[in-house]
Amino acid sequence: MSFEKDVLTTGEVAKICNVAPRTVSKWFDTGVLKGYRIPGSKDRRIPVSQLMRFMKEHGIPFDGIASGKTRILIVDDEQEIVDVLHKALSEQANYEVRSATNGFQAGLECDRFKPHVMLLDVHLGEADVRNIANMVRSDDDLQMTKIIAMSGKMTDGQLQSLRTTGFDGYLKKPFQVRQVIESIESTTALVA
Repeated sequence: MSFEKDVLTTGEVAKICNVAPRTVSKWFDTGVLKGYRIPGSKDRRIPVSQLMRFMKEHGIPFDGIASGKTRILIVDDEQEIVDVLHKALSEQANYEVRSATNGFQAGLECDRFKPHVMLLDVHLGEADVRNIANMVRSDDDLQMTKIIAMSGKMTDGQLQSLRTTGFDGYLKKPFQVRQVIESIESTTALVA
């Protein structure tokens, strides 16, 4: 396992351990996870060596460390869109990307892959996307997963209203790859 950095923020540790940043702060503040504060700031930093020790002691899987990349799950039944997004997001943004073309596959991939972000087409065949969103929201292991709705048929107002039903953002098709990356980055932005 290699890291590009020797020290991580609480947000980066949260992403690796698949927990909320406040959980990492609590670990740090109670002394369970060793690190230091930036002088003149409340920001915390955790050395990679301390994180590895902590994860091993507490049986936290090393899956998040293995790639160190943001995990994206694309759920869309239009294969052309899936192919374009998969290629662009893995090559241009260096994300780890998987895809599903129906609700059943989405459930399986969520369980195996534990995505940081799910790009979910709201017109996914016969599947009720709100059920998929509720399944993600009710799974303790997926609490940190962000869900971004995608649609080419809904108005901006309809898409905006999805935020009240468990979605963290939306993209209106057709979109540019840059817009997708910006949406992913804004939903996964973590404060140290």
